[in-house]
Amino acid sequence: MRRYLLDTGSASDFVHRRKGVDVKAQQRKALGDIIGTCIPVLGELWAGIELSATRQKNQLKLVRALSSVKIWPFDKPAAQEYGRIYAHLKRIGRPMQQIDIQIAAIALSLGNCTVVTKDSDFKAIPGLAVEDWST
Repeated sequence: MRRYLLDTGSASDFVHRRKGVDVKAQQRKALGDIIGTCIPVLGELWAGIELSATRQKNQLKLVRALSSVKIWPFDKPAAQEYGRIYAHLKRIGRPMQQIDIQIAAIALSLGNCTVVTKDSDFKAIPGLAVEDWST
């Protein structure tokens, strides 16, 4: 069993059934894997909904999609991973958005978790498994 954490772009594709992300998620679930996202991503998704022209429609889509995935918190183990990743990136002079570091930290703190993303920044984090499910 593997865990897959959808970052914001992939989670949005999942919610709106775009780019094959929803299909890949269903395939992985059928194999017994766990598909989820995390609290920082949820914040970004809700922000996007609040700014959208079709707010009510998008709220319904998000709530429906969230019922089928696991939501992981930013907890103490993730905070510790965040500190480690942040310090590493600072030492090597590699800037990264704080929310992306939080997402990576949550995935690493879970163990056996892959971040599903189109964002190549995540590849700069040692030990983090990354996949792109978009077609």
